[in-house]
Amino acid sequence: MTAPAALLDIAYAEARLGLAEGGVPIGAALVGADGTVLGRGHNRRVQDGDPSAHAETAAFRAAGRRRDYRPTIMVTTLSPCWFCSGLIRQFGIGTVIIGEARTFHGGHDWLAEHGVRVRILDDPRCVTLMTEFIAARPDLWFEDIGRTDEL
Repeated sequence: MTAPAALLDIAYAEARLGLAEGGVPIGAALVGADGTVLGRGHNRRVQDGDPSAHAETAAFRAAGRRRDYRPTIMVTTLSPCWFCSGLIRQFGIGTVIIGEARTFHGGHDWLAEHGVRVRILDDPRCVTLMTEFIAARPDLWFEDIGRTDEL
């Protein structure tokens, strides 16, 4: 299997693309057990005006239809929200590699409790990217996580 850090590089590059497009800098990739990238994507909620256009869903959609998702790996720069955690659980994705969970603690504990292998890399690039984004665009961040009461 490809090293987790190398897989995270793919998701991180996607997050940087999202930021460059004026969106929320979260990236993801769905990868086969052999390290083949099946699909990749980034959060496009702002760019597409679509509240469901999260990074994990973009990567999942780009991968196309598969008979069995158990051997796949979802790599994401940030702990997946409940929406994306539900997708991972619904389709039985077997492993999730997370860049960081400091700036947002999503549903990864729940995923682990239900048999998904979860690995948090605590990658400094991912932490810095989100920390700087949240400081610069708290309005967009709180909208993204459904917390407009924080504004």
